Amino acid sequence: MKVKICGITNKSDAFAAVDFGADAVGFILFSGSRRHIEPACALEIARQLPPFVQRVAVTVNMPVEELRELDATRVFDLWQLHGEESPAHCELLQPRRLIKALGLPLAGGVNPSAYAAEAFLLDTADPARGGTGRIFDWSLALDFKSRTPKPCILSGGLNPDNVGDAIRVVQPFAVDVSSGVEQSPGVKDHKKMKEFIGLCHRP
Repeated sequence: MKVKICGITNKSDAFAAVDFGADAVGFILFSGSRRHIEPACALEIARQLPPFVQRVAVTVNMPVEELRELDATRVFDLWQLHGEESPAHCELLQPRRLIKALGLPLAGGVNPSAYAAEAFLLDTADPARGGTGRIFDWSLALDFKSRTPKPCILSGGLNPDNVGDAIRVVQPFAVDVSSGVEQSPGVKDHKKMKEFIGLCHRP
C-alpha cells in the first residue's frame, strides 16, 4: 500500500516520514490552510529529500501562471489540485502529472471522467478542503472506484485506528493522511506517523 504524508511544514517531519517508509510527502501551498507552507520553504525541504520519494505540491485554485512558475523549478513530481479546478484548467497544465482531489459525495455537475488527471484523491466533502479529521462513507469510495479506471487515493479522517479497516474495505491504490498523525496542525506526531505507515505496509 502506497502512503502519502501530507501537510508537511518542516524538515524534521519530512525526513521522519521518509525514514518510516512514506512513498510521498505533500506540501500545502494554500494560504487558507492551517498546514500552509510558503513555496520557498517547501522547495528547500523538497530538494533535500532522497530519490524515489514523490514530492507533491498541494494547491487550491492556483492560477495556471503561478503553478507553471513553480513547476519550472523541476522540484515537485506531482501536483494535487484540491479546489474547484475545472477540466479545462487541468488541460492547461498538461503534460504535468496531476492528482485531482474530489470531495465525496460529489457536488452536482462534477464529471470525473472529464479530468486529465493521473489519479483521484477521494476526501471528505468540506469547505475546509481537507485536514478536518472527518471520515466519509467508504461505500461512496467503492462506488467511485467502480466507475473509473484511474488509481484512487483514499483520504479523509484516516488515522492509525481506522486505516487498516479503510484499506480492507476500499482497497485503494494509496492512502493519504495529514491531521490523523499530528500533535497539532502542521506538526507531526512521529510515533503516530510510524504506526500509521507500518499498518499500511503490513501484508
